[in-house]
Amino acid sequence: MAYSDKVMDHFSNPRNVGEIEKPDGIGEAGNPKCGDIMKIYLRVKDNVIEDVKFKTFGCASAIASSSMATEMIKGKTVDEAWELTNTAVAEALDGLPPIKMHCSVLAEEAIHKALNDYRAKQGLDVVPIVEFDHDHEFCAV
Repeated sequence: MAYSDKVMDHFSNPRNVGEIEKPDGIGEAGNPKCGDIMKIYLRVKDNVIEDVKFKTFGCASAIASSSMATEMIKGKTVDEAWELTNTAVAEALDGLPPIKMHCSVLAEEAIHKALNDYRAKQGLDVVPIVEFDHDHEFCAV
């Protein structure tokens, strides 16, 4: 399985690793087949994502997807961050092997859950999330 240089860079030198105390939003997504678990923490100020951290238990693709996704939403408005897709994360990493695309899906899901948690805490409408069916996807560790 070949990984791009960007995947290896974000896996070896992940950005935004850690946890934010008293986050404005928090979201978690996991794949029970692989055991990958991704948790995203947000700090939002004036509707802009001021800081974002992640904790991921998973493979190189899961860690690289978490790192890239956090880089892509930092400094964006909440609505702009909502537009992040798993495909955009994979493309920013110069691709993921097909059997590892689910890792970028986890990043999208965890970010959407964190954004909805922020919205709920602010008394705003929560946007419906269409969760990916992780039980039927192929997963290779």
